[in-house]
Amino acid sequence: MNERQPGSPGAAASSEASARRLLTQREYARFMSRERKVAWQVRLVQLAILIAFFSLWEVAGRKQWIDALLFSFPSRIGELLYTKLLDGSLLIHLGVTLWETIAGFVLGTLLGTAVAALIWWSPFLSRVLDPYIVVMNSLPKVALGPLFIVALGPGVLSIIATTLSLTVIITILTVYMSFREVDPNYTKVIRIFGGSKGKVFQNVILPASYPTIVSTLKVNVGLSWVGVIVGEFLVSKEGLGYLIIYGFQVFNFTLVIGSVILIAIAATLMYQAVAYLEGKLIGSKRK
Repeated sequence: MNERQPGSPGAAASSEASARRLLTQREYARFMSRERKVAWQVRLVQLAILIAFFSLWEVAGRKQWIDALLFSFPSRIGELLYTKLLDGSLLIHLGVTLWETIAGFVLGTLLGTAVAALIWWSPFLSRVLDPYIVVMNSLPKVALGPLFIVALGPGVLSIIATTLSLTVIITILTVYMSFREVDPNYTKVIRIFGGSKGKVFQNVILPASYPTIVSTLKVNVGLSWVGVIVGEFLVSKEGLGYLIIYGFQVFNFTLVIGSVILIAIAATLMYQAVAYLEGKLIGSKRK
């Protein structure tokens, strides 16, 4: 008796709703198809630019259009890196730099976020530390490298400390400002229902700051590599920074450029890993 009869208003409304859903699904499918097509086009153009760049570089080096001693060319760089890969030295240097960079990256982000949370928790502490954080951020942190070497010794600790000096302060400033800018109405709702300050932070402040934290991670990728390479310039006897300095000392600029290319590849992979994490965090938050 409750079934909708053909031609009744209820049946017509149901049919119209189904038609709208079908139309929406078709439009979404067309949109996704266009997006995939554009994404492939972008990738192909990027690949073409990369191939053209290295091809032109190769030809310019072999034809002596550029100083091959100073700028080298891709095949010579690839041959040198392959030789060092076979003798095992390349993996050692690459592994040392990767370990130091990942350690500085993770520690800097975690420590900076923890300090930002502590400052958010205590407004009094925020007012006390604010001028000191501003001054620390304005300092040329790389210049502190010699102090770290004297205090911590010429080793891994001083390299990681140099990296932390670059990543921690920027993380504190960026994440803390994100904590402060969360809509206060959300926190009021939690408080009205008896939620503690910890619940406010856990359920409102931190999730709302995921995009900013991920953006900070992306910035810290580059800063971590800068800190580690500068530290290796100063004290290390292993790592890609050491290879760059050694290459300059013996005028082996092929080794210098090869090390720079390895740094670029490794940094790109780290950045892509952070972008993948961004998709997971932001996607789970939207769900």
